Amino acid sequence: MSGRLAGQRAIVTGAASGIGRAIAIALGGAGAEVALVDRAEEQKLAAVAAAIAQAGGRSFVRRADITDEPTVLALFADALSRLGGLDILVNCAGVLFEKPLLETTVDDYERLMAVNLRGTFLVGREALRAMVKQKRGRVINIASELAYLGCEKMSVYCASKGAVVSLTRSWAREFAPDILVNAIAPGPTDTPMISTAYMTQATVDSSGNVPLRRLARPEEIAAAALFLADPANSYMTGQCISPNGGAVML
Repeated sequence: MSGRLAGQRAIVTGAASGIGRAIAIALGGAGAEVALVDRAEEQKLAAVAAAIAQAGGRSFVRRADITDEPTVLALFADALSRLGGLDILVNCAGVLFEKPLLETTVDDYERLMAVNLRGTFLVGREALRAMVKQKRGRVINIASELAYLGCEKMSVYCASKGAVVSLTRSWAREFAPDILVNAIAPGPTDTPMISTAYMTQATVDSSGNVPLRRLARPEEIAAAALFLADPANSYMTGQCISPNGGAVML
């Protein structure tokens, strides 16, 4: 397949829905072969694979719990064997909840940190092992505007995403000059997370209160990932770019 990412090999976590889904489809449409990783039911991942195939791309599905180290090791053994190497990692899997701090339990804290931080660490570490051997690669971590803003009743989520930004900067220094490591901090985006399943109705209703006066489309965040993955973008590392509708102006 032709395209600016033709011949590239990618892994996208959180690929079954929302931003991860949009990024996986964008990478596949640009020519990359994509391993679609999520703990969601295989039917959802199969739908993403079908969308990539419709765009002329190639992908395969791998269900995995990224919080579990043996599972992540098995994931990479399989994915690297099938891909033949790794050029792009997108760490997109994440969870969110809104809860007052004084009602937040240790179990709440551990569950969120396990996915947003431990999962990013485990998957990123194994991807970087492969990229070091190749002496090339791109890592793209998905953070959040709330890493900069903070948010009442979401302090654990904000802390986890702030940590993702710090991981990104540290990895960028550690693995330069061969591997570029960057992050994306999306603003409020029209995904299943912007719902009363994860936050109050008041928070859902106020999510689009940014200068651009709307939620982002997942495809707009995917455009930022395509930019970071593009071989032409060769002089950017340790950065966190912010498609956020003006919510945060750095």
